[in-house]
Amino acid sequence: MRPVEIKKDVFWVGCIDWNGIDFHGYSVARFGTTYNAYLVKDEKITLFDTVKAEFRDEFLDILSQVVNIEDIDYIVANHLEPDHGGLLAELVERAKPEKIFCSPMGQRAIEAHFHPQGWPIEAMKSGSSISLGKRTVQFVETRMLHWPDSMLSYIPEDKLLISNDAFGQNVAASERFADELERGFLKRRMMEYYANIVVPYSPVVEKTLDGVADLKLDIDMIAPDHGVIFRGTEDVNFALDTYREFAEQKPANRAVIVYDTMWHSTEKMAKAIADGLLDEGVSVRIMHLKSYHHSEVMTEVFQAGAVLVGSPTHNNGILPLVADMLTYMKGLRPQNKIGAAFGSFGWSGECVKTITEWLESMSFEMIDPVKTKHVPDRASLDECVELGRAVGKALKAKIGA
Repeated sequence: MRPVEIKKDVFWVGCIDWNGIDFHGYSVARFGTTYNAYLVKDEKITLFDTVKAEFRDEFLDILSQVVNIEDIDYIVANHLEPDHGGLLAELVERAKPEKIFCSPMGQRAIEAHFHPQGWPIEAMKSGSSISLGKRTVQFVETRMLHWPDSMLSYIPEDKLLISNDAFGQNVAASERFADELERGFLKRRMMEYYANIVVPYSPVVEKTLDGVADLKLDIDMIAPDHGVIFRGTEDVNFALDTYREFAEQKPANRAVIVYDTMWHSTEKMAKAIADGLLDEGVSVRIMHLKSYHHSEVMTEVFQAGAVLVGSPTHNNGILPLVADMLTYMKGLRPQNKIGAAFGSFGWSGECVKTITEWLESMSFEMIDPVKTKHVPDRASLDECVELGRAVGKALKAKIGA
């Protein structure tokens, strides 16, 4: 790839991972991702972040198309996770920068990751700034969005916010800007990213958005470290408003039914529950865990107001894929959900109790579960339909429909 000048003397110098499969534990096999880095040519030539170490040769090539690496004066490390700091040590060795700027927590991260000797590190607290010559860079700490060391870099002269992981999406594309992609496609990619990485830190997102508003930053470009760049007032507002919407986690009139099944009894129950939800006018998605990666399920969970989880009893518990999904979901801590458990059993029947305890531990508003011995008969399926209706009624009451 070639560098892209996104502002006068400001260049995208990232790498595209066309074949990316795994990203922070979730699947991006269909769309890949990018590792974005940015270079500013000013009196002090400044590099913002690096890329994943596997892309060393590509990164050094694209960077060298803009500048002699040895001429880089400053490096800004907005975040030290390996997909951003993967080549930091090599760049320090080759460029021998005058200064390396990071957050106070970033300094600890650098020390823990690289054990540096004599690096010219300067920790920048929120509100501090540096001069590049014609430009200044203002720093805003965003602790736990989504690591303790995360920060944003704002260049007021260019109205440019280099946002690190915030506003990112996993999209491997030749296009560099949001206005070059279809809006619905882009929002879906933003949602997948948010639902699988950022959602536990939604209070930090709201605080950050409020802080950006309080600072009255004049922004006409947001350049994240993954995916495409938002340029112009309309797209910048779209990015900000979308993140505000995501962070609020308002329940929607949607339900997702997540299950695994052994001999199809639990599957039959899932379909009957869906009928009950449809009777109440609730949009439904049924997802068999043998067919969907947990990251795909989590994106549906994120945008649903109700989550119903089913499993047969297996070894006095639940099937492994259901346990995997519940573990993953609990770690991401989605809010404002109605939940219910269902399942079939042969003799002991612990499945619904186990699932209910998991959902309760996530503070879901629970509806009484349904379980069936062996194969559900008509009466059992009617119970499942009633469960769907009960969840639908509770959901409509919650959203005021």
